[in-house]
Amino acid sequence: MRKLFLFICCLPVVGLVRAQQFGGHPPSTKWNQINTDTLRVIFPAGLGLEKQAADIAATTQKLSEQTLPTIGSRIRKVSIVLQPYTTISNAYVALGPWRSEFHLMPPQSPFELGATPWYHTLALHEYRHVMQFNNFRKGLSRVAYYLFGQEGLAMANSAAVPNWFWEGDAVYQETLKSQQGRGRLPFFFNDYRSLWMAHKNYSWMKLRNGSLRDFVPDHYRLGYMEVAYGREKYGVDFWKKVTDDAARFNGVFYPFQRAIKKYSGVPYTAFRQEALKYFSSFIDVNSNDAVTNWARQQKHFAGDEEFPQWINDNTIVLVKDSYKKIPAFFIRNVATGEDTRLRTKDISLDNYFSYRNGKIVYAAYESDVRWAWKDYSVLKVLNVKTGVQQTITHHSSYFAPDISADGKTIVAVAVQPGGAAALHLVNAASGAVLKIVPNPEGLFYSHPKFYKENTVVSVLRNKAGASTLGLVNVNDGTIEELLPYSMHVVGFPSVNGDTILFTGAYRQRDNMFALVNKKLFRWNMVSNTGNYQLSMLNNKAAYTSFTAAGYHVTAITPEWVPAGDDELTSPLFAYELNSLQQDQPLPVDTSHAFPISKYHKSFHLINFHSWRPYISDPDYTFSLIGENVLNTLQTEIYFNYNTDEKFKEVGATAIYGAWFPYLTLGVAETFDRRQNDSPRVTTWNELNGRLGLQFPFTFNGGRFYRRLSIAGGINHHQVNYTEYAKTKYADKQFEFADASLTFTLQSQVAKQQIYPRLGLSLVSRFRTIVNNYSGYQWLTSGALYLPGVARTHSLVLTAAYQKRDTLRDYSFSNSFPMSRGYEGINYYQWPAMYKFGVNYHFPLLYPDMGIGNLVYFQRLRANGFYDYTDIKYYRYNGHLQFRSYGAELYFDTKWWNEYPVSFGFRYSRLVDGALMGLAPNQWEFILPINLLSR
Repeated sequence: MRKLFLFICCLPVVGLVRAQQFGGHPPSTKWNQINTDTLRVIFPAGLGLEKQAADIAATTQKLSEQTLPTIGSRIRKVSIVLQPYTTISNAYVALGPWRSEFHLMPPQSPFELGATPWYHTLALHEYRHVMQFNNFRKGLSRVAYYLFGQEGLAMANSAAVPNWFWEGDAVYQETLKSQQGRGRLPFFFNDYRSLWMAHKNYSWMKLRNGSLRDFVPDHYRLGYMEVAYGREKYGVDFWKKVTDDAARFNGVFYPFQRAIKKYSGVPYTAFRQEALKYFSSFIDVNSNDAVTNWARQQKHFAGDEEFPQWINDNTIVLVKDSYKKIPAFFIRNVATGEDTRLRTKDISLDNYFSYRNGKIVYAAYESDVRWAWKDYSVLKVLNVKTGVQQTITHHSSYFAPDISADGKTIVAVAVQPGGAAALHLVNAASGAVLKIVPNPEGLFYSHPKFYKENTVVSVLRNKAGASTLGLVNVNDGTIEELLPYSMHVVGFPSVNGDTILFTGAYRQRDNMFALVNKKLFRWNMVSNTGNYQLSMLNNKAAYTSFTAAGYHVTAITPEWVPAGDDELTSPLFAYELNSLQQDQPLPVDTSHAFPISKYHKSFHLINFHSWRPYISDPDYTFSLIGENVLNTLQTEIYFNYNTDEKFKEVGATAIYGAWFPYLTLGVAETFDRRQNDSPRVTTWNELNGRLGLQFPFTFNGGRFYRRLSIAGGINHHQVNYTEYAKTKYADKQFEFADASLTFTLQSQVAKQQIYPRLGLSLVSRFRTIVNNYSGYQWLTSGALYLPGVARTHSLVLTAAYQKRDTLRDYSFSNSFPMSRGYEGINYYQWPAMYKFGVNYHFPLLYPDMGIGNLVYFQRLRANGFYDYTDIKYYRYNGHLQFRSYGAELYFDTKWWNEYPVSFGFRYSRLVDGALMGLAPNQWEFILPINLLSR
């Protein structure tokens, strides 16, 4: 995964997709490295990661020799940090700072990303991004680098080269240099196959930008087809020439499209259409099977139905979610189709679960309270009859659990930091480990299921990336292989008596198979997309199919036919791409004896990399920013202009996150601060130095994301009066304490929901002078998020309270959120003020339309509001009210098919505008804060 610059990727809600984490490891963590002339692999010591690091180093060296010429010739050294303590499978390459991070947890399901050892797949894919960045610093992109640093280069590269090429090119490399890769896996093509079969012909801009109401495949899949077609038809150097022109901005406007026309001889529109047509020609888009016909009847995305499992002859239990609803367990009457909701599913990495004898077991996500690079996968047991759920493990790393028929024992895959796997037998009531099954061959297990006494059936992956199904003896770990090892991925086994059911890659799709007395049978099904998660009871089958309207559950009688001997061993289908059939893959290679040395945490600790503008109204800032590769020190030198008080500020800050708590340092000088002091204006400059501590805590787990931050510091402050005030007041020097508390809580959020259906945010800050003078200011503000009338509506209640002294020794800067439409104020004669507001957010339209590949409109949404502010007026010992009401219209857009930007317009009707000399009707443009933000 390619990560752009940090300030463009901030999201309004919390999720589990993570990239860089600040201060993520305990200070006791020791680091080692493999350091070559082109690569530095950094990894925690003492976990046995040397072989993985060696394979990554060896693989990237060979890639530089074999595939670099297809994108350029330039090599710049990069650092790759291995993260073994997170349960999230991911990786990225990024500028700002220049580095890559590999999350070493292998995914359980092999269908999405294959069965090749995870670290090897990451090396094949992510190093292509390293090559791309290394060879795209040229022309105007180089100018952007000189003007804004690494983040400027990232912005220019993203503007010049579309995201589908970045990821499509990397997927092509992982496919070219392995025996799997997503380009050989049927699951990877389900998305577009389902659209073509459902006759959903979306516009190019919709395919590029996605939708909030329809299923649209991601840019990985689109990019792979475009890249593979271009290379197949126009040669191995085609994309090298195209991206060279594009990164230079040759032609300035639409350089990528111009380059494709230049080197292919056909217009860009024709090129991309021909690429999709090539891949769609391999399927029958006019299939009339029942599932496809159902998908064609759905106007928009209907929702996902996954992991159906029989309770009795007429009832199944499954997980459902949609763009309007978060995942939850349901019981379905298969005769009537009626669903009964059981419970919301706790925050999880996937929707996998197992059911037996009235109990559901699944793995759920929990964060570490302190360390951001450490999280857990814990076991939950849900009693279907009572609705009572129990968390039976903590601080564990369990995946794909199954519960025994008597409900007393759970088998789950336990994955150690770095990816080593073992099967654990766990007490279903207490979570105690009953047995650890020996794994002498170092296999990776997926989706284990209880089979017979002392036997578990599981997917097995070896160190070469081949897979099979096997019977594992839980007493001694011995294995009986049920299929030959091959590159065909298999998964989601289930058991029905002596029959073992599973899904396997079969030609162009994932199909369902059965093993009966060691004989292999295939479901005789007419379908061009994948079918998964088969469950059987009394010759009734329930399974889910991938469709353009979501995963769809079907319950029917199966039709089995004998399977051929080579159906799960023949080469994977590669769409007749010659280069994929001719090239030699890079096997896993852990034998290279690279020198291992200590990596010092202080290495390049101060690492300035970019010059960044950002906006957080009323502050407009330009900064020189830095961060080290281990994400433990953030540094900033900045200039800021405040539009409320019209002051200028220059300063420097640093925050060190390798300790607990964080250590914060800062120095800043502010010019031209002012305060109305009728009939004159008091003006002054300030110098402030700060030393502080910050205690960040994360409590994500269960149904909610929760964060708490407590911070405090001591400030040395100097005030130097200017102009008229210099003759009236003496300069000041004092210390003040600054303490704050921030707390957020929110439920999971579905795709169409603007805000969580239940959430709370609270910020409180107190500042007080501790010597020489007197003065204080306390501000607390918060928001409560509640459900609206419809599932995509949000009722948001806001409140704020501020109290300050009236001694006039010193005036702290003001951040009180006034009623909308009024101007912010900072006046000593108003010592206490409070505000409450009511907001009702709701969507209006989902246009799914764009203009000239420039701007794409995903959603129009509105907010009706009422604000009430009450201010105590010191001079007259009275109160002033500032009330307003009105409406806001927001546009959720994407610009240049890449950058999400939300902006809007606000109309405020001021009830008390005359108190400030303001007209009753106020119009405002709501700045897109996600465009230029910290």
